[in-house]
Formats: sequence, C-alpha cells, structure tokens
Amino acid sequence: MVERMVGKQAPRFEMEAVMPNKEFGKVSLEENMKKGKWTVLFFYPNDFTFVCPTEITALSDRYDEFADLDAEVIGASTDSVYTHRAWIETSRNDGGLGPLNFPLAADKNMKVSKDYGVLIEEEGIALRGLFIINPEGELMYAVINHNNIGRDVDETLRVLQALQTGGLCPANWKPGQKTL
Repeated sequence: MVERMVGKQAPRFEMEAVMPNKEFGKVSLEENMKKGKWTVLFFYPNDFTFVCPTEITALSDRYDEFADLDAEVIGASTDSVYTHRAWIETSRNDGGLGPLNFPLAADKNMKVSKDYGVLIEEEGIALRGLFIINPEGELMYAVINHNNIGRDVDETLRVLQALQTGGLCPANWKPGQKTL
C-alpha cells in the first residue's frame, strides 16, 4: 500500500550534484529550508536520453521565473555526477543539455528516489516525479508520471504560484486571479 506524502514533512535529502558552474557540490533540502526557499525537486530516468533533455532544458530556460518565486530547482537521477557533467558539457545541438541554471543531483544509491516513491527498482532508474516543498519542509505537491511523458513548465509554475497564495485556488486558476 502506498503511503500518503503530501501534507507531511518531505523526506530530507543530501546528494552530490553538478552545480550550474559545472563544479561538483552538494544539494540538500535542509539548506533550502535554512534559506527560506521553496524546493522544486524533479526526478528523471537517465542522462543522454530523448525526453529528459526537453524538460530539463525547458526548466533551465525558465529558471529565473522560479528564482523570482523564491524557489530552488533541483534535478535528480540515479546517474553519476560524472555522467551529469558530461551531459551538461555536450551542446544541445549534439543531444546534450548545454549550460544549466540549476544543479543536477546524483542519487547513485537510489535512496532519495526510493524515499520519494519514484524508484523503478528492477531497472535502477526513477520515474518522472516532481515535488514542490515549502520552506518549512512540508511536501505540498507531488506528481509522478510515466517516463514517456515530459512535464509542463507552465503548469509547474502555476502550481507553485497557487501554493504560494495560501488561498483556495479553483480549477483553472491562473496567477493574478482571485482565490476562493
């Protein structure tokens, strides 16, 4: 039986990552919480694949909009930081990501993927899961979908903005509209 996660404290994590400057570093939920930041954590299956670069680069291209909403974006897969960096150092025209505006984390031991319920254990990869965590560490939003389908950046931003209103947002609510 699947246990509910939304509305509870998000699983804490710390992972090695390739930072936007292409250096190795670490990312953690605790660090974002200390800074009073929202966290948009997304998982994807593998580096050097077909759907993944479309959504990773789309999120990177819109990173400033997340930053304006006091949100840190973190991408994660079970690939290594070395594979991540190789992918970042490969141009978009050659099937790579090119420079990114947020870190890509390496969940090599698959613990974080498992904690967030996205691990396909028999394959050792993650499903496409996206989680929005408030600055207090509460998991406010979770969506997991099949690996054949990329995510929508507009919808992620809309949900983040809706959560930040603190109000009741009706169906099809858009930023700037009244809440209930």
